[in-house]
Amino acid sequence: MEQFINPRVKEIQISGIRQFFNRVSEFPEAISLTLGLPDFPTPEHVKEAGKTAIDENKTTYTHNAGSIELRNAIAKFVTEKYGLEYRAEDEVIATTGASEAIDISLRTLLVEGDEVILPGPVYPGYEPVIRLCGAKPIHVDTRETGFKLTAALIEKHLTDRTKCIILPYPSNPTGVSLTKEELEEIALLLKDKSVFVLSDEIYSELTYGESHRSIANFTGMKEKTIVINGLSKSHSMTGWRIGFILGDGAITKHILKVHQYNVTCVSSITQAAAVEALTTGKDDAMPMREIYKERLEYAYDRLLKMGLEMDEPTGAFYLFPSIKQFGMNSWDFATKLLEGEKLAVVPGIAFSDYGDDYIRISYAYHKDQLKEGLDRLERFIGSLKKED
Repeated sequence: MEQFINPRVKEIQISGIRQFFNRVSEFPEAISLTLGLPDFPTPEHVKEAGKTAIDENKTTYTHNAGSIELRNAIAKFVTEKYGLEYRAEDEVIATTGASEAIDISLRTLLVEGDEVILPGPVYPGYEPVIRLCGAKPIHVDTRETGFKLTAALIEKHLTDRTKCIILPYPSNPTGVSLTKEELEEIALLLKDKSVFVLSDEIYSELTYGESHRSIANFTGMKEKTIVINGLSKSHSMTGWRIGFILGDGAITKHILKVHQYNVTCVSSITQAAAVEALTTGKDDAMPMREIYKERLEYAYDRLLKMGLEMDEPTGAFYLFPSIKQFGMNSWDFATKLLEGEKLAVVPGIAFSDYGDDYIRISYAYHKDQLKEGLDRLERFIGSLKKED
């Protein structure tokens, strides 16, 4: 019966991140620096709010978009943090993680033949959804612009089929962010064009230096921008599966229909915990961010001393060093590293063809694990240089 499966589903693959992570189980002594999985526990007061919700039997369906208490908390949070103004009643949707938010947003926007511009290298979660919609992903090579999707690059790739542009900043896998000036240039380019922007801001609380800015803040952009965010990274709540969508009511009323038929609503227990995280715990990410920053400085310095070239990250918790000097593709490099030194990193090819000269290293791991992993990488690089 497999021959009758939707051919678009058969064509997509499990993400390269997960493919390589799954290989690590074959090497019980391996150190893994693969996943973007915070190593901090969910804050205690947030966990207690979830437990209380269970004890108080808050275990029924909520409004499809989430409880009004949660939507009010989301709206207030993004106003205080980023100056974004959205009505809780009809411009906020709580989703089952940012992944569902991306899925239902793109399925609401895209039809057969549409084009979606996105940077390359980029998180691999967008392309499969685009293709399942019958649309075409247009990966733009950002290697010469510091991994930034600039206004000039966007303009070069705009066609009459362009339906949406994805701005995933701070970036997974590169850790770079867009400055206020760079966002303003994009806004000036797009404000009079009938093109949507999907702004994935899941790492907005994890920036080092300038505070996060959203393109939705700029003149003419709120009406065409869908902002994606959530608590997985900021509050170490990956398993709780809580994300959210913010957008103009004329757009969100349609996204809500897709969401309703997809999951009905987010877990009521998760919603109660999310309210606590967004209110009492609105600054819970700050101490985690400081530790990530220390790890970034340590790992970045170590990699430079190994002779690896990379752009210095300004957000998220990833480093994306070049391995071009070693004359092998990223999958072979990562495989030899895993087999030889029992260290797992993500091959850059997982983030589009434009990532194949790089590897992604996550520093969302304890300092001891990070140090041991970098020690192993240093030995491996040393052995490659001796071969030369």
